[in-house]
Amino acid sequence: MMQLRQLDMKRITEEERRMASVVAKKEEEKKRESHKQSLLKEKKRLIINNVARKWDLQQHRITNIATNQDGKDSDSQDHCQNDGSTISAFPEETGSLDSGLTSALQGLSVTDTHLVEVDGDTLSLYGSGALECLDRNWSVQTAGMVTTVSFTFIEFDEIVQVLPKLKIKFPNSLHLKFKETNLVMLQQFNALAELRRVDQLTVDPQGNPVVNFTLWKYYVLFRLSHFNMQKINGTEVTQNDMIMAERLFGILAHVASSELPQYHLISILGDARKKQFRYLLETKGKKPGIVNEENNDSKRLVGESTNRATLNYTTRDFYNEKLEEIKEKKKFCKMYIEDLVKEATEINMKNEALQKLWPQMFIELVRDAVMEIRNKNSYMKLCLQQITDQK
Repeated sequence: MMQLRQLDMKRITEEERRMASVVAKKEEEKKRESHKQSLLKEKKRLIINNVARKWDLQQHRITNIATNQDGKDSDSQDHCQNDGSTISAFPEETGSLDSGLTSALQGLSVTDTHLVEVDGDTLSLYGSGALECLDRNWSVQTAGMVTTVSFTFIEFDEIVQVLPKLKIKFPNSLHLKFKETNLVMLQQFNALAELRRVDQLTVDPQGNPVVNFTLWKYYVLFRLSHFNMQKINGTEVTQNDMIMAERLFGILAHVASSELPQYHLISILGDARKKQFRYLLETKGKKPGIVNEENNDSKRLVGESTNRATLNYTTRDFYNEKLEEIKEKKKFCKMYIEDLVKEATEINMKNEALQKLWPQMFIELVRDAVMEIRNKNSYMKLCLQQITDQK
């Protein structure tokens, strides 16, 4: 009430007016900020729900294609109509919103298919489109602050492709979280070995069937032993866990490396280990007395890391590309061999025909030559005439 002059029988001073104005402005700013945060929170919820719907629809389509190739079109339409009822990861909130917030939300776009959020030291990525954020130019401060990276509603095979970027963009990331990422087999954990460091790993059972395997944690500890991992799914890793992991899977790495040819083994190793591995190959043929105990220990340790390096992971897309490449090479080789066989067959047929005709041809050649030189003078004149014509 800007025109009010008295309050409680007292005259209102200019100082009181100024103080009231300041308090009112602060209250208004606080309301606006609260309104803005509520709006952003609701928008985030809507986007995550949209990403979840898209993810569930995608998973249902994949399942239908795998189980019934002929009926995939009709199944996809059914799931499109019922996609609102398939969301279980982020259910709709039933709390009421004030009229101002409701009207503001009407203008929000809920067609976004991904979300990138930095909250404190955690980078959260929702939807495969969020992986593109790794191509941005992040500030040194923000990139250095992130220690936890969370992936939700993203195919693990797509995550594998951006792991090198993650290692460069966020060098201090120590904790990886996976939820609804289709981790379905132990081999997929091999891909994490190319990171710089991982202290903690959290794999949510939702959307990651691999956690149903009894020994999945031991496999992770074995394959990623060079990280000296501290926690898996919030549980501290003990020395006994590491020993058990080595007992369970040590022979697996040995068998995998022993079955590979040397050229393939070298191709999957890093440059530093390539030199060490070549050194091992060179010293392999030397007499036992030449190589001392220290080198033998080094050989044993390098061999262990080499064994683990042979346990790698190839994404489905890359595997399919390799299959296509192999098919093209096989097709080319088949055509090339067929051409060679055809050419060789033709040469052989010509040779057989020549062998049949050659006796008669030889007789005719000898006869023609004898008849040509029978008259010596005529033959000499003919030869001289040929020489003259050539000049």
